[in-house]
Amino acid sequence: MARVTVESATIRRLSDHLSSGDPMDGFADEVAGWLASSPSFRAFADAHRDKIRKKLRTAADAESRRDVRAELRAAHLLLADRRIQLAFEAHGSGRGGPDFTVSFRGAQAFDLEVTRLRGDPAAATHGGPLLAKLRQLQPSVANVLLIAMDGGRANALDVAAAVRGLRLRADAKDEAFFQRRGFDGTRDFYHRFLRLGVIVTWCEDGPEGARVQPWENGSARIPVPPAALRAGLAALEEV
Repeated sequence: MARVTVESATIRRLSDHLSSGDPMDGFADEVAGWLASSPSFRAFADAHRDKIRKKLRTAADAESRRDVRAELRAAHLLLADRRIQLAFEAHGSGRGGPDFTVSFRGAQAFDLEVTRLRGDPAAATHGGPLLAKLRQLQPSVANVLLIAMDGGRANALDVAAAVRGLRLRADAKDEAFFQRRGFDGTRDFYHRFLRLGVIVTWCEDGPEGARVQPWENGSARIPVPPAALRAGLAALEEV
């Protein structure tokens, strides 16, 4: 009984530190539940407590906090697999690098960037979430982009169609389109696109068996290790 009481107090202190005692639309209680249910996530959150606290405190509104929640929920689910380890912002938080570096037993590590799709998935088929994140992908490492969505199914966003549309624009040398979105032009887009190994759409509250949908980039210079990818997809499917 004493051990349970001490552990509960430790979880509450860590939860309060992360949230600064602010209930944050009920998110603090949810995080406390994740900390209590997963020793691996608890160790991860404790190791990165100041980074997580800063992210939460600088999230200015409910939508921004839901973005951070998606990152932490993905970490919580991935760490349920004991073969998976996560480093948080290993490339530095101020350099626009990916959220996580994922290590899987016996496989080469890969980077994972998490973003949350806001609004109707049908409106994102022009490639908005993809283009916004391509510039954060690092060279010389496999990269996965995880797009979290609210409600529905993971396949509500047609990633293949979005990629196809972007490649058609690039093939047509639509320089202005890519320049308006922060690229130097079509060559810069393709240079960064080849760093991308997999796009995963993820709908946490979707029906079982339809929460995760991967799209693999056959043109990627560095493919994502298959065993590590399978383990990650399986972990995200569990809620």
